[in-house]
Amino acid sequence: MTHRAELTQGLAAIGLDLSDAQIDLLEGYLGLLAKWNQTYNLTAIRDKDRMVSYHLLDSLTLVPQLAGGTRMLDVGSGGGMPGIPTAIARPDLKVVVLDANHKKTTFLRQAVIELKLDNVEVITERVEAYQPAEKFDRITSRAFSELAEFVKLSRHLLAADGQFVAMKGVYPFEEIAQLPADFAVAEVKKLDVPGLDAEQRHLVRVVAK
Repeated sequence: MTHRAELTQGLAAIGLDLSDAQIDLLEGYLGLLAKWNQTYNLTAIRDKDRMVSYHLLDSLTLVPQLAGGTRMLDVGSGGGMPGIPTAIARPDLKVVVLDANHKKTTFLRQAVIELKLDNVEVITERVEAYQPAEKFDRITSRAFSELAEFVKLSRHLLAADGQFVAMKGVYPFEEIAQLPADFAVAEVKKLDVPGLDAEQRHLVRVVAK
């Protein structure tokens, strides 16, 4: 199966209806990720075939869960997941991808330029030091840290009535138990990622009490 066919089938399974132009952008991003990964070690997954499910489709399961939102911060974005695929799927969403690693943000800036993603801003900064002019109504992370650490380090960036939307593997019972006392879990949702049948994925929605 071609990458495009796998992507198209996966999008249908997730329930995302993207245009041919958006699928072109996702394929373009996949190509850049695979190319730069040879030099910059952006992801442990080297096989471009596996990147479709492990990176693109896994990231895109976030999109239906954003429940609106106008400004999203992707903390510890690394190679751009889930921020870049989300920005492609939601061109109306302002997305900031943040990482403290200069090599990774160099790649992210190049990807944003080449793919002409006008709704994406790349920031090289530690999240606890980041002070934007405007806060975010959605803050996400995919492989940044444990839940409590993620909330503690980025709580100053959450807008009133905003949500943390963290992407996790197995159900994170222990991480949830360690959350700061003034935050609560609003929802834990099992995510079905096409092509990752054997692996458990969950989305944890956290809000201020």
